[in-house]
Amino acid sequence: MAGHPQMAHPHEFYLERADEAAALAAKATLENVRDRELRSEKTWRGLAEQARRTIEEREKADRVRAERRAAEAG
Repeated sequence: MAGHPQMAHPHEFYLERADEAAALAAKATLENVRDRELRSEKTWRGLAEQARRTIEEREKADRVRAERRAAEAG
């Protein structure tokens, strides 16, 4: 994406979008707009949590593989 620095973790990007949606919902004067932004916020926060869990699972799997290799080599 031109003009957008790549983030270290996707969950940070998702959390920023969620915060933006929450701010738009807070400013909305129309109920349907507020509801749309609240749904958007919920979706972004769900994506952030999923991305965070994926990172944790990947790190855990990497540790397990490293421990296994160390045990086999040792």
